[in-house]
Amino acid sequence: MPLFAIAYPMIDPVALQVGPLAIRWYALAYIAGLLIGWWLAKRIAGRDAFWGSTTHPKPLDVDDLIVWVAFGVILGGRIGYVLFYDFEVYAEAPLEALKIWRGGMSFHGGLLGAGLALALFARSRKLPVLPAFDLAAAVTPIGLFFGRIANFINGELFGRVSDVPWAMAFPNGGPEPRHPSQLYQAALEGVCLFVLVQILVRSGALKRPGLVTGAFVAGYAVARIIGEEFRQPDAQIGFLAGGLTMGMLLSLPMLLAGLALVAVAWKRPAAA
Repeated sequence: MPLFAIAYPMIDPVALQVGPLAIRWYALAYIAGLLIGWWLAKRIAGRDAFWGSTTHPKPLDVDDLIVWVAFGVILGGRIGYVLFYDFEVYAEAPLEALKIWRGGMSFHGGLLGAGLALALFARSRKLPVLPAFDLAAAVTPIGLFFGRIANFINGELFGRVSDVPWAMAFPNGGPEPRHPSQLYQAALEGVCLFVLVQILVRSGALKRPGLVTGAFVAGYAVARIIGEEFRQPDAQIGFLAGGLTMGMLLSLPMLLAGLALVAVAWKRPAAA
């Protein structure tokens, strides 16, 4: 153990409070991710050179698409957390699942919810599904970055006990210094994955529908599995067989599905 740990910056999880109304950093993270993602998605949708002859959502479509995705992420993320991470507790008190302000969101559930929302949106606009998925995949790392920063501010989802010089003692993690794994995941799932998908977008990958989506899904799975090596598993679940965590277990099929989608998309000729 180190002789000392970096002091955790005690940031109030409530960013602003006016009377009984409290605005939390966690909510602002979701809003920032959606707004910046919406802005960038409109720019990408408006660059026909990125898409070639591929039929894709237009900038005006993005205005409605962001609403569909927002509902899909929130509903899917909450349902996923209830089913994957704390089902027994919510089974005994189902109404507690509605109190999303108390935390508890699953990325994997949010991904499924967003995917369903995207599919329904594309069907309602008579658009092909894969280009809509590609557009969303190109901007999703923005939301992941802000979400992990919010986890750090809340002092939740902290890392395992460590003796690295930058270890921190989190308020809810006991006196032992721990990895600031939220920041690791913000770098991997947010920054690195964003750079990857933007390079692909600007290299013509949108002309092969499904390629950006597959790269995002596989890239996230790798980033999440690496991050789980440093993150403390959820207390109510702990480690699974073979030292796996629930995050790892849910990411393995994502990795396989993402690689398969990349392989299929790569075999298609690029749109002229």
